[in-house]
Amino acid sequence: MAGGRPRAFDEDAALDRALEVFWRQGYEGTALSDLTEAMGINRPSLYGAFGNKEALFRRVLDRYIDGPGGFAAAALAEPRARDVVERILTGAVGLTTDSGHPGCLSVHNVQACGTDCEPVRKAVVDRRTAAWAALRERLERARDERDLPRDADPAALARYVLTVSDGIATQAASGATPDDLRRVVDIALAAWPYG
Repeated sequence: MAGGRPRAFDEDAALDRALEVFWRQGYEGTALSDLTEAMGINRPSLYGAFGNKEALFRRVLDRYIDGPGGFAAAALAEPRARDVVERILTGAVGLTTDSGHPGCLSVHNVQACGTDCEPVRKAVVDRRTAAWAALRERLERARDERDLPRDADPAALARYVLTVSDGIATQAASGATPDDLRRVVDIALAAWPYG
């Protein structure tokens, strides 16, 4: 029989449960036993379906970016640069202060990885760099369409937006309320130099 036995578990549901564990505990704070228990599978099934812990984390990270963190990519479709920024920042507030979501998976794991986990940190950094590049390109388009002035610096503006977004995540993890963070968004939007 080619291909072996069919899997006796729902891979998508298992990935969602792994996401919750990594999100709550971080990569380094998560043991394989935490994952197998949450996913309802044994170690051989985990290895067979997902590879090792690092490979599983990479899949979970992509699932996070496409799922709960998907508001950032969706924001790029907004018609005006300011609307893009507003949607990213309000999305960050919503994501990081939702009682069911413990902060930002990306921010948490880029800051809290030791030298043994450098490949994981690099995977997070690579995805964050891609997000910055996508926002920079969107702001370049806004400049080309005269939604931003010709002298606007899309790279610096993209860095600014993501810095505020990361700060929102850090403040949320420290106990800031949604109202506190919405005021931060209001201030950041008031400081946005281009209407």
